[in-house]
Amino acid sequence: MKIVIFGANGPTGRQATAQAVAAGHTVTAVTRRPDAFPLAGSPLVRVVGADVHDPVAVDAAVAGQDAVLSALGVPFGRKPVTVYSAGLTHITRAMAEHGVGRLVCVTSTSVSGQESPSDGLLFRKVVEPGIVRFVGRTVYQDMRRSEEIVRRSDCDWTILRPAGLFDTAAVSAYRMSAGPRLPGRFTSRADLANALLRQAVDDCDPRAVVEVRTLEGLPSMIDVIRREAFGGGRH
Repeated sequence: MKIVIFGANGPTGRQATAQAVAAGHTVTAVTRRPDAFPLAGSPLVRVVGADVHDPVAVDAAVAGQDAVLSALGVPFGRKPVTVYSAGLTHITRAMAEHGVGRLVCVTSTSVSGQESPSDGLLFRKVVEPGIVRFVGRTVYQDMRRSEEIVRRSDCDWTILRPAGLFDTAAVSAYRMSAGPRLPGRFTSRADLANALLRQAVDDCDPRAVVEVRTLEGLPSMIDVIRREAFGGGRH
């Protein structure tokens, strides 16, 4: 399968690229920093230096692909964010132009507007709302815009919503659900990358929003908040 991955040089994008190559797929890895991409030596990987704000570059990367994965991500900050909405606008237009049907993209469970079904009062009423409304406000606003763009498109889309992201060495027995918000505070990037690939290859949940949760080897909430909100990590 020929797969183009946007945000390929981010933590989730690298995982998705490595897993796709291990499964024998051909990957076009799109990144603004091609010289820093660690998987450039694989014969199954074509690295493309491009910015998703550039519609011409996005169009060229999408042409001839079987599926598109968007692992776009930016750090939390105060400046306005447009990478998700602009990126998905250009991606969906390019897909329509070239007849590429399958799109799988990542946002966050925090844009759902639903409270976590299993967490205590402090997390539901203080911690998560504080991150969504203040620390990560500009990121989550743009994620919501991007979801609307994807929903209005004619492509065969799936939106993945992970919880707090953290790093692990391997894929675990994670859970995916196209129903209401899943319990759980965390999703490993290895599991999220695997979910991206499974959705694209197996066409699991077309035109659905899918929650992704890791069930084992979980970090503490304090560690994730420190790393993601204040350590410069990508959501």
